[in-house]
Amino acid sequence: MAAPLSDTPPSPLKTIAVVGLGTMGTGIAEVLAKAGREVIGIDTSAAQAAKAVAALESATARAVERGRLTGRERAGALARFRTATDLAAAADADLVIEVVPESYELKQRVFRELDGVVRPGTVLATGTNALSVTRLAAGSAHPERVLGLHFFNPAPAMKLVEVVSSVLTAPQAVAAVTDLALELGKEPVAVGDRPGFVADGLLFGYLNQAAAMYEAKYASREDIDAAMRLGCGLPMGPLALLDLIGVDTARTVLEALYAESRDRLHAPAPILRQLSEAGLTGRKSGRGFYTYEAPGSAAVVADALTPASTGPGGPGRPVRSVGVAGSGTMASGIAEVFAKAGYEVVLAARSEDKARAARARVGASLARSVDRGRLTAEAAAGTLDRITPAGSYDAFAGVDLAVEAVAEDLEVKRQLFATLDEVCKPGAVLATTTSSLPVVACARATSRPQDVIGMHFFNPAPAMKLVEVVRTVLTGDDVHATARGVCRTIGKHAVDCGDRAGFIVNALLFPYLNNAVKMVQEHYASPDDIDAAMKLGGGYPMGPFELLDVVGLDVSLAIEKVLHREFRDPGLAPAPLLEHLVAAGCLGRKTGRGFREHARR
Repeated sequence: MAAPLSDTPPSPLKTIAVVGLGTMGTGIAEVLAKAGREVIGIDTSAAQAAKAVAALESATARAVERGRLTGRERAGALARFRTATDLAAAADADLVIEVVPESYELKQRVFRELDGVVRPGTVLATGTNALSVTRLAAGSAHPERVLGLHFFNPAPAMKLVEVVSSVLTAPQAVAAVTDLALELGKEPVAVGDRPGFVADGLLFGYLNQAAAMYEAKYASREDIDAAMRLGCGLPMGPLALLDLIGVDTARTVLEALYAESRDRLHAPAPILRQLSEAGLTGRKSGRGFYTYEAPGSAAVVADALTPASTGPGGPGRPVRSVGVAGSGTMASGIAEVFAKAGYEVVLAARSEDKARAARARVGASLARSVDRGRLTAEAAAGTLDRITPAGSYDAFAGVDLAVEAVAEDLEVKRQLFATLDEVCKPGAVLATTTSSLPVVACARATSRPQDVIGMHFFNPAPAMKLVEVVRTVLTGDDVHATARGVCRTIGKHAVDCGDRAGFIVNALLFPYLNNAVKMVQEHYASPDDIDAAMKLGGGYPMGPFELLDVVGLDVSLAIEKVLHREFRDPGLAPAPLLEHLVAAGCLGRKTGRGFREHARR
C-alpha cells in the first residue's frame, strides 16, 4: 500500500478519473485524453456516458478537419478514454476530478465513496465554482489530498484553471495538479478557498447587478448586453452570458457567495429565482432572458420583448450643424466623429488658442488614419475643413445640436448650460457627455429642460461604437429621437437608459473593479493573478488592475463615490486601498504609478 499523501510526494498523475460527464466533465475528459492521459469517465447514467463518448468522437473529428490533430492522435485520444457507471472504476486513478452538480450532499457522498475505493496517495479534486472546498474536504477521510481544480467552460478552449487549496490541503497535492495544468497547456492560478474564487467571485456579482438592472426595467436586455460588449469590449453581454451559464447555476453560485459575504451585490436578483423555478434556465432549456431556436441552441429568435427594428420614438429635429464645447481629448474626438459624418462643426473652448489646439489634435488623429490606410488624404482634409475653432460659445448661435465635453464637474457644467441656454437658438438640442453626473441638474440650469439630453460617448470617441443616450424625466420625445437619429448618422450604436448614476456601463463596471481592489486589499490574490483570471477565464480584454491604471485611480474613485452616494449600498463603498493610493498620488499610468509601476510619458 502506498504511503499517505502527506508523507511522500504524489505519484505522477497519469491515470485520471472524471466523475460526472455533463458538459464540463466531458470537456475536461477531452483535454486530458488529448494530452496523453488515461481517462476514466464515470457517470451513473450509461446514456450520459455514451453521450460523452459521442461528444469526444465529434470534437476530435472536428479537430482533425481543422488540422489541430492528426488521425493517429485522434485514435490515441479515443483509445485512452473509457467510461463506467460505478465509482469503483476509479480504483487505479492517480487523480479524481469530480464535476457533479453543485450540491454539498452530492459531492460529499462522492468523496466518501472514493475514500473506500482509491489509493491513499490519490489526489481528489472538486470542480466546484461555488462551494467551500474546505467543507468538502472535511468530510473526507483524507482531507489533505482534497483540493479544488476549477476549469472554465468550454474546458478545451479556456486557458484558465484555478487551483484552490484549503487550510487542510497538502502542498504536494497542489504542486502535482499545478504541474498537470501546465502540462495540459493551461494557465494555473493559485487561490484560497472562498466562494467563487477569483474569476467567478468577480464575474457573478457583475452578472447579478445586470439581472437586477433589467428586472428594474432601467434598460432593455438588448441595450444592457450591447452596452457591455461595445463599451467594455466584452465577448458577450451579461444577460446572454447568464443564459449560457444557466440561470439556475448562476443562482446557486450567488447563493453561495451571499452566504459567505452577506454583500447585497451577491444576493440573487429575484428574477433569477423566478426564471429558475419556471424552468427558463437559458440556452439549455430554450428560453431564459432570451428565447432560442431550440433547447441547447445558441441562435436567438425574436419574442414579445424583442424591440422593433425601427427603434423607439417618432421623428426628431433636423440637425445640420453641431457645436462641441471643450478642448480636451473627448471634445476633439467627438468633433472628429461629427465632422467625418459630414456635419459642420464649431469647436469652441474658453480661448481661441485652446480651440485651435483641439482642432490641431483632430488633424493629428486624421493624419494617423491616413498613414494607416483607413482614410484618404482628401477625406481627411475635407473633415478638418468642416471644423471651425472658436474662442467663445457665442459661435454656437446657429447650431442645431450643442454637445458639451468639459470637465466632469457639476458646477462647471451647470454654468456652461446656462450659457448655452442664452446663446443657442430656440429648438437646438443641448447634450451633455457626462459619465456620472445627473443630466437633469444640467437641464435645470436652462429655461428649456425639455431640450436637454445625455449623450455619453466613450473614449476614444472615433473608435468606440457605443453612445449611452440618457433621457431625463423632462426630456422631450422629439429630442430623444433626435439623439438616436444622430447616433445612426455618425455610425454609433445608441442604447437608451434613464438618468441615474453610472448609466449602464459604469454602474456595472465600477463595482466589479472595486471588488477586485477589495480582493487585493484582503490579500486573497495578487493584481497579476486577478488580471490573468479575468482575461483567461472571463474573456475580458484587460484585467481590472490594468484597466484601473488606464482609466485613472482618481477617476475611478470619483465614479465609485457617485455610485455609493446614489444607491446607498454598503457594498458600493470605495475600497480603502483605492482611496489610499489616490491620496498618495498614485493615479495610474498618468503619474507613473498605480497598482503597477509605469514609465512616465
